Amino acid sequence: MSLAPRVVLVHRTTEYEELVAHHGTHGQAAFFLSSRGRDIEEVAERHRRTRRALAEVTSAIPLTWRQSRVERADLDRFLFAPEDVVVVVGQDGLVANTAKYLSGQPVVGINPDPARNPGVLVRHSPGNTAKLLTSRTPPVDELTMVEAVADDTQRLVALNEIYLGAPGHQTARYRLGLDDHGGAAEAQASSGVLVGTGTGATGWLRSVWQERGSALPLPRPTEDRLVWFVREAWPSPATGTSLVAGELPAATALHLTVESERLIAFGDGMESDALELTWGQSVRVGVCGERLRLVG
Repeated sequence: MSLAPRVVLVHRTTEYEELVAHHGTHGQAAFFLSSRGRDIEEVAERHRRTRRALAEVTSAIPLTWRQSRVERADLDRFLFAPEDVVVVVGQDGLVANTAKYLSGQPVVGINPDPARNPGVLVRHSPGNTAKLLTSRTPPVDELTMVEAVADDTQRLVALNEIYLGAPGHQTARYRLGLDDHGGAAEAQASSGVLVGTGTGATGWLRSVWQERGSALPLPRPTEDRLVWFVREAWPSPATGTSLVAGELPAATALHLTVESERLIAFGDGMESDALELTWGQSVRVGVCGERLRLVG
């Protein structure tokens, strides 16, 4: 006998909840914000909007289905099952934060605040939840992801981008090479390396691309191609700047060998869940074989 589908509702603590938890009461939080020229009512209204969306989504789940909730901070400890349907209620970035922990489960992005969230990944209103969950053939976009695999089998997956560099914004020292360069590598000192997808091309990756005036065509979200940039590469007698940007088709990878005491690799801005890399270790970054199945 097969189990009924389980809806996993992913959300994050609101700014209002964080303020009240930190200051103890609504009044203390209001005083703190007013001393800095802000009105707590604006923050509280966003909180209420999010809670209303969560309540509406919860009420739309079929009665015979199972339910579970997970907060963003607990994603790395939550066990997703193959039959899960993941419903993300929040900002676009919350979908990216969730993606790395999935293995093919469909994701429905619900936008509780269209006036503030662009809706690139949270594409639906709370009122559409019931129709989306019960549809036999909902449209699904297979979004390309990026992965980093270290020589000690550590693995990191991200939907938008992976950053490799030194913690604390210090200079990163490493050797960089590509599969199609015949094994040749260049010693570099920089602010780090950014490797991103077509989904990431709407965020951090795009800002680097735009600032640099790059002629590289940015990939589409479903395209099996990545774009990478070295940030602020430093030329010196020992370090070069000939490999600072490029494309990574599905069959090509970027190789980085650490030449400093400690580097890290993290995805989608979650530095708290990073790979730790030490001197002499190598890491390979390329298109991930898994996709995020986002309900369109």
